[in-house]
Amino acid sequence: MLKPFKAYLNARFTETQGQVSGTRLFQEIHERGYRGSRQVVRKHLAALRAGTAEPVRADIPSPRKITSWIMRPRDTLTESQDRRLLQVRLACPDITRACDLARAFAVLVRHRRGFLLLEWIRQAEQDAPKPMRGFAGFLRQDLDAVTAGLTLSWSSGVVEGHVNRV
Repeated sequence: MLKPFKAYLNARFTETQGQVSGTRLFQEIHERGYRGSRQVVRKHLAALRAGTAEPVRADIPSPRKITSWIMRPRDTLTESQDRRLLQVRLACPDITRACDLARAFAVLVRHRRGFLLLEWIRQAEQDAPKPMRGFAGFLRQDLDAVTAGLTLSWSSGVVEGHVNRV
């Protein structure tokens, strides 16, 4: 029952430098919806003071969620999503670089800017995380076809869809 409130309790404990009573903390989380006993809060507070409390794990977004935030145009993200993505980017430099490259690639695709593909590949091969360097290498292997796909208005997508369906 206390789990959803542990992050709050730990933050309050830290900001008051441990100088807060269990009763006070109990009242604060009770106002926020806690329905457990006062004794559980006191035990957690005692563990915090003794340094034996288990750390509260951060709410880490799933890779799929992070990817969706990266691939969507920035102006379509909510304030909360943009803030969470910024936290992820600050926590991991590889994600920061991958995010920048992925967004640049998405712009190439959305706006059919195949003429910029070679420059994107060079950037990705220079300092991108390994999976993106590999992707850039695959694009380079068939550069003419990929450039045409990102430039020309013709598409074999409908035909490919029928072939895959068969």
